[in-house]
Amino acid sequence: MPLTESHLSPRRVLTVVLAGGRGKRLVDLTDTISKPGLDFGGKFKIIDFTLSNCVNSGFRKIAILTQYNSHRLLEHLEFAWSFLPGAMHEFVHVWPAQQSLDKETWYNGTADAVFQNVDNIQHFDPQHVLVLAGDHVYRMDYKYFLEDHLNYNADMTIACLEVPRLSAKGFGIAQVDDQDRILSFMEKPGDPPGIPDRPDHALVSMGIYFFKAEFLYEELLRDARSESGHDFGHDLIPGIIERARVYAHRFERSCIPNPLNPEPYWRDVGTLDAYWEANMDLVSVQPALNLYDYDWPIFTHQEQLPPAKIVHRGNIRQGSAVSSIISSGCIVSGAHIRDTLLFTRSRVHSYARLEESVILPKADIGEGAHLRRVVVDRGCRIPPGLVVGEDPELDAQRFYRTPKGVTLISQPMLDRLGR
Repeated sequence: MPLTESHLSPRRVLTVVLAGGRGKRLVDLTDTISKPGLDFGGKFKIIDFTLSNCVNSGFRKIAILTQYNSHRLLEHLEFAWSFLPGAMHEFVHVWPAQQSLDKETWYNGTADAVFQNVDNIQHFDPQHVLVLAGDHVYRMDYKYFLEDHLNYNADMTIACLEVPRLSAKGFGIAQVDDQDRILSFMEKPGDPPGIPDRPDHALVSMGIYFFKAEFLYEELLRDARSESGHDFGHDLIPGIIERARVYAHRFERSCIPNPLNPEPYWRDVGTLDAYWEANMDLVSVQPALNLYDYDWPIFTHQEQLPPAKIVHRGNIRQGSAVSSIISSGCIVSGAHIRDTLLFTRSRVHSYARLEESVILPKADIGEGAHLRRVVVDRGCRIPPGLVVGEDPELDAQRFYRTPKGVTLISQPMLDRLGR
């Protein structure tokens, strides 16, 4: 029996991951690393979720487009993602932004980033191209995304998440008919259109797309010749709706289910509040993001570290951790930790107290420090006795404090305290 296109197409798909974002809204956290390379969940990088989705779904021809602050990301990709067998035509290739003879600018928009790599894409002769964002946290089986793309015979298919209509104003919105064909696409509309079968909800673009390869090449060339901003959401997609077959794929069909939290999980952790909330979810009894699903593992680089250790026992000086995640290589020495996520190789000294906090790798929390609702950047040295989270005005003067009351502490901010 001959194989159908649906059997062959995962082998004829090239996946392009956009991983060059600066992540400006994360302030100091992305001063030296791009958003996809930012630490998340105690031991992972944000990009690990997208790449793990690819590998678990069987899409193993992957090109990663990098640009801003890429050194640490490239190092991580080399250590964590070099295991795919080239002999089986599986790979993770990194395509950094570079100036060429015919173009002297870096990537200028998401569509332009892909356009500048069209020759590289065509080298692999794919039938379909899957374009993914490398800076979102979610678990998704792309085979179902591809199935819809093929069944629709679509030129382009956009993965969409259903959200309450009044909460969708800050996203790209797809207006669809009763067959999920997209009739219009708009960025951040004041009055988002509802879904035919759920008028109180709207379809939000997840920023990931399936294309017929030849169609993608034509549209990228058309966009490159125009005076647009060369962005998929703002420029390319709205222009093709009327002359192409563009459909929505509903994320609920392809998300990896979490029996304890059935709501489809997808997070753009592009603000400090969103980043803090997504990490804090993981310390809850029933987190929305299930990292303990061994049927859908999240791959990453595993440092060879000793187990976490909590030491000292006494009436006054006692180490303890409650409702918290303590990662490998950490030492909690006579300190109290509650509702906190402690990343790898961090140390918390005696009499310190951490509550509702996200502590990134290699942080050192000084003796007697009290921190509440904070994000401590990688490698920070918190001085003994520092108190953050009790006086909002003082916190805002010394550090970066969000409207929701989360305080970011970075080493440059700490250095300024001593001046």
